[in-house]
Amino acid sequence: MDKLTAGRRWAALLALALGGFGLGLTEFAAMGLLPEVAQDLLPEAYARSSSGAVATAGWIITVYALGVVAGAPTIAALTARVPRRRLVLGLLAMFTIGTVASALAPTFGLILAGRFVAGLAHGAYFGAAGLLAASMLGAGNQGKGFAVVLSGLTAANVFGVPLITGLGQAVGWRIAYLAVASVFALTLLAVLAVVPEVAAAPGGSPRAELAAFRSPQVWLVALVAAVGFGGFFAVNSYIAPITTHVTGLSESAVPWVLAVMGLGMTVGNAIGGIASDRNLRRSVLLGFTGMIATTALFGLIAGNPIGLFAGAFLIGAASLFMGPALQSLLISVAPGAQLMGAAVNQSATNLANSLGAALGGLVIAAGWGYLSSAWLGVGLAVAGLLLAVMSNRLDTRQTAARELVLV
Repeated sequence: MDKLTAGRRWAALLALALGGFGLGLTEFAAMGLLPEVAQDLLPEAYARSSSGAVATAGWIITVYALGVVAGAPTIAALTARVPRRRLVLGLLAMFTIGTVASALAPTFGLILAGRFVAGLAHGAYFGAAGLLAASMLGAGNQGKGFAVVLSGLTAANVFGVPLITGLGQAVGWRIAYLAVASVFALTLLAVLAVVPEVAAAPGGSPRAELAAFRSPQVWLVALVAAVGFGGFFAVNSYIAPITTHVTGLSESAVPWVLAVMGLGMTVGNAIGGIASDRNLRRSVLLGFTGMIATTALFGLIAGNPIGLFAGAFLIGAASLFMGPALQSLLISVAPGAQLMGAAVNQSATNLANSLGAALGGLVIAAGWGYLSSAWLGVGLAVAGLLLAVMSNRLDTRQTAARELVLV
């Protein structure tokens, strides 16, 4: 990569963050528009039980997440030798096509298929774009590089998702998704114009990338993210009906709740990027401790409007504090397979998305109320913390064993 001027570097970083912004829109806008999707696509079920239909509509979140889970490691392995910028451009083209297809599909089944296809490129984008950003920022800034790309996602939650949610409520969720597709198309043009080419990792190959799965730590850290982050998504997936049915606010308040949660995510991501470059594992433990406390607090106070907004901010901050750390941690436990490590983290967190949305839908459909998803979230965050402690202990033992061999 040629030496970049400061202006060109920041323009390139902003272009990559814009892709994260688009991903934030396509992933989180569905959560604010579930009632509209349910009314449009499942009218008979909605007439019988609005909560049951909303829970069924939650499968558009689950299926997108499953697409991420399937696509991230597959694309990482198949594109090991592809230069990073070229890979990012190809992924942005996939996003654009998949999102348009999701918006135009006539039936619920076809929309599920479109969301799965759109999700395939998600994890690989965050991996490739994060590595690109880290290479432009220089050595020792890996956490900050991923935080830059994630900042687009958190910015989407501050104002993009609320705007898209408002648009979807006003003129239809399909128009909202066409607007999201236009963001991906704009990002593709921006990356083409200002992002420099960066070669793939030396010696990269499908075999080298797949070798990451031989490490027990890769599986364990992925499990930490998949289970622990499910607590965040169990709450976030049903924030719209919690706002209207539990707190008693109007639909117009949903975008504002999403914006406050996004503001919390932005703050947590910024602090987490700095903290993860200092101490990865400590950042993960602190993040899960914060998730447990804030999710439990949300379950207690969300019935009050002030409690709803305060709880949404705190959950967003605690959850995204761990984002850069988990991304960097998976890369560190997958030496020689950076793209796979980064992609596996996205698979894991989107498996968390799928798990949280599906389990949250089950407890809600069982008649335990919308806030039951918060208490489910507490349980998942506790499980994530315990798994993170196990990972730390395994790392300590492995480090001691290596030092003994050297002696």
